[in-house]
Amino acid sequence: MGAKVLLRVWRGDAGQGELTDYQVEANEGEVVLDVLHRLQATQVGDLAVRWNCKAGKCGSCSMEINGRPRLACMTRMSLFEPDEAITLTPLRTFPVIRDLVTDVSFNYAKAREIPSFTPDPGVGLGEFRMQQVDVQRSQEFRKCIECYLCQNVCHVIRDHPENERPFAGPRFLMRIAELEMHPADTADRREIAQDDSASATATSPSAAPRSARRTSRSPTTRSSP
Repeated sequence: MGAKVLLRVWRGDAGQGELTDYQVEANEGEVVLDVLHRLQATQVGDLAVRWNCKAGKCGSCSMEINGRPRLACMTRMSLFEPDEAITLTPLRTFPVIRDLVTDVSFNYAKAREIPSFTPDPGVGLGEFRMQQVDVQRSQEFRKCIECYLCQNVCHVIRDHPENERPFAGPRFLMRIAELEMHPADTADRREIAQDDSASATATSPSAAPRSARRTSRSPTTRSSP
């Protein structure tokens, strides 16, 4: 038998909700997601929790645990004091669907606006040579598991008065950086990165070649937060 812990879980939907307390058993070596699954199985069968791999690889179980953005599958129960209340709330950056599940589809909509990898049409298959150091630079950005915790801690997205405008944040810019660093790519995505309001440039189906890039651009301006 494990010890009883107090989970304070946000219950509700896009309209309204509140924190509800539950006493749940927690065993040695478990993580927060284990205890949430036990809560679902024994007390609250309709509790909405998003998860998939339970190994810190998919990023699905993102939530705020005691006010800090974390992965529930990577947050061990041993981090908390035995008599400490563990408060679980959804990511504040995104709209709530229900309980701990938020709508992160905005990220995929923004990703579709980024021009895809665009090789030089004058270089045939097998003709381009790429150094390993360039491969490694691009691969660094592919380590992102799309947990979107970086967006949840971005004060521009969470607290900026222009938050209702379609500013995508660090995940969006990281995807652009990955493509821009590829030596075989010829598209220009800097205009998209600078335009936080997703202007016509961002949604253009074509991208200007690197040879047509301007040497200077005016920085994007923002009002004070």
